[in-house]
Amino acid sequence: MGGTCGITSSKTVLVFLNLIFWAAAGILCYVGAYVFITYDDYDHFFEDIYTLIPAVIIIAVGTLLFIIGLIGCCATIRESRCGLATFVFILLLVFVTEVVVVVLGYIYRAKVESEVDKSIANVYNEYNGTYPDAASRAIDYVQRQLHCCGIHNYSDWVKTRWYVEAKNNSVPLSCCRASISNCTGSMNRPSDLYSEGCEALVVKKLQEIMMYVIWAALAFAAIQLLGMLCACIVLCRRSRDPAYELLITGGTYA
Repeated sequence: MGGTCGITSSKTVLVFLNLIFWAAAGILCYVGAYVFITYDDYDHFFEDIYTLIPAVIIIAVGTLLFIIGLIGCCATIRESRCGLATFVFILLLVFVTEVVVVVLGYIYRAKVESEVDKSIANVYNEYNGTYPDAASRAIDYVQRQLHCCGIHNYSDWVKTRWYVEAKNNSVPLSCCRASISNCTGSMNRPSDLYSEGCEALVVKKLQEIMMYVIWAALAFAAIQLLGMLCACIVLCRRSRDPAYELLITGGTYA
């Protein structure tokens, strides 16, 4: 009686987990897409395209999880030994892949600061204040979104080519505080400008994005471990005792 209860509970949990896998597939694809979209906004400050590898893997894993959920549900309801074995094997592969994502995430997260530090001065020096220019758009976007100005503070603009050519002792309007309506970007009124530099905030933002990938991979890896455990229980019970109660019909397996 206890064995039947245990196996039925395992199968019920397994079906429920497969439904979670479908939800997880959508969440992982969303996280991966979010990383791609955000990277596009900050790509001028971070030139290493390999940083996107964890996001690519996360999207691939999300797509595979949808297929895994379908295989798992069919195999559990039909109690197919081959199907369950395939389900466990694929889950194991995905689990290993997510461990790789976590490792890569930590590696690239550690590289963010040095990469930004290496490129940000060049990006600011390329600024020319025209909207079609990619570097100008990137800087204006970051300064408005992160409420920052310059690399370390607004005085860094003095060293840029744009400031030298403009000769008006001002910074771009994207440095103006949102609450100041008549801000002209003049450095004679520093209280109108964002006081914090952008480098530290860009590094923080990119590291946060990478942490989303890491935490998503860790959370769903834990769920997959539970799924593998339940599938193994069903497989082991089926191997030892081929006559037990079916999940749907309530009959016995012949």
